[in-house]
Amino acid sequence: MKPIKLAIADDHKIFRNGLKATLEDCADFSLIIEASNGKELIGQLANQIPDVILMDIKMPEMDGMQTTAHIRQHYQDIKVLALSMHNEDKYIVDMMKAGASGYLLKNAEPEEIIEAIKTVNQKGFYFNEHLSVTLIKQLVGPGHSEAAHQAVELNEREIAILRLVCQECSNQEIADKIFLSVRTVEGYRARLFEKTGSKNLVGLVIFAIKHGIISV
Repeated sequence: MKPIKLAIADDHKIFRNGLKATLEDCADFSLIIEASNGKELIGQLANQIPDVILMDIKMPEMDGMQTTAHIRQHYQDIKVLALSMHNEDKYIVDMMKAGASGYLLKNAEPEEIIEAIKTVNQKGFYFNEHLSVTLIKQLVGPGHSEAAHQAVELNEREIAILRLVCQECSNQEIADKIFLSVRTVEGYRARLFEKTGSKNLVGLVIFAIKHGIISV
């Protein structure tokens, strides 16, 4: 298998160097971009495209939320894994809304960072215990009451595929389970994003929880 191409965007050089040392020990990764802020990162994307970006939140010139929103709009295939020192609910939820596919604290163990990168690259999102609790808390809060009442009609096949997505099944696994081609499953996923207004797979999971398609 080809190494997962990575980018790091963080304004603290000491932290970047430590993270680079951790990632370079893993043969599954290839670090192709290193940037000190979002503007610098976006400039480098014109020359090479990573699979996963490890994104700090607070950076000068262009912060992680602005950069993530830009990437979601212009580079749909890139996965953004937020990596921050902040564990407050607001930062986590704001990054998810911007389009991040996972959230880790900077004091996470190297093993968790490596696992998160591999998971977000393969599955499209990464949940850990804190992230899941935070999302659930937001779902039952007043800020989501309007979204919870939006009329979105899904057919039986779309609901079945959405449930499998929420079980962290890959496109190939879904295709095998319901006897469809991978390309057909990809088409269903695209329609689910469009119908639900989700920016990423985390958004699909949130939608499924809010509308009773899956339980937590």
